[in-house]
Amino acid sequence: MQDLLRSEGLRATRSRIAVLAVLHEYAMPLSHQQIMDKLEENNDKATVWRLLADLSERGLLRRMDLGDRVWRYELYDKCRPVSEDHPHLLCEKCGDVQCLPPLEIRAKDGSVPLPLMGADFKIRFTGLCVECVAA
Repeated sequence: MQDLLRSEGLRATRSRIAVLAVLHEYAMPLSHQQIMDKLEENNDKATVWRLLADLSERGLLRRMDLGDRVWRYELYDKCRPVSEDHPHLLCEKCGDVQCLPPLEIRAKDGSVPLPLMGADFKIRFTGLCVECVAA
């Protein structure tokens, strides 16, 4: 984590390393509150907000809103590259977000509608996550 921060010209502070470690360990988009809950040390909420904003601006995190007005953060790292956008499932029961594999969007006849050619769009599914379905 230290090398990742330093490669972006950022100091490898204890708080930055701790946030990146949480995002690496859980390997899913997490909200600010979820990150705060998983941090082992007491951290100031405002400090973590600023830290998440800085890491997002530097391209180390992807910041996303999945339609529920909650910002979530996903780590770009060498172990699990998420360099391309991919769809997510927002669990309607527990609120967790799961990454889904890349999908193709096509019309029923197999064609790609002209307005979608080269378009930038995000896909979000809502439903129940694997854990909530099993419960």
